[in-house]
Amino acid sequence: MARTPAPLPAPRRVDAERNRERILDAARAAFADPDADVSMAEISRRAGVGSATLYRNFASRRELLEALYVDEIDAVCQAAATITGDNPEAILVAWLRRFYAYFTSKRFVAAALLEHADQDDPVFGAGLARVLNASRPLLRAAQESNEIRTDLTLEQILDMVAAIAKIPGDAGYREPILCAALDALRPAKDG
Repeated sequence: MARTPAPLPAPRRVDAERNRERILDAARAAFADPDADVSMAEISRRAGVGSATLYRNFASRRELLEALYVDEIDAVCQAAATITGDNPEAILVAWLRRFYAYFTSKRFVAAALLEHADQDDPVFGAGLARVLNASRPLLRAAQESNEIRTDLTLEQILDMVAAIAKIPGDAGYREPILCAALDALRPAKDG
């Protein structure tokens, strides 16, 4: 007996998609402000939608946080595929700076998401795996061109960038630290 394939989900209406994006934009801005009240009611108010619209799109705070997290992962992975530079090292460094910016902005979302899940939650593991898969070719190209040290793994480099992003202080304080760390990725010159 032949099985009938499951019906595809109906495409979202344009206004429904627009509301979803407004909610995500409002939530992204709210979570970027460490002093903001980031209740679902506040997000609804900032997005200019009713609470029914908010909950129709995101049934819980956790669903909203996961959507924000996945959007950021998507952007970082997309950047790995589209970032440009003069050579493989410049491309990798530009992407690492993008990863750093992502990490500094997502820490509030990730911290809020951790209130509803633990660090071993599959959403975090899947995000990391996607980032590693997307960026591994950048490191490989830079190492094969002898522009980046070969004794460091991608995981070590990303841990270093993430650690710098967590240093207390403003961006101006962390920037020279990041520059020094990125410069240290180049192999030592002989002679």
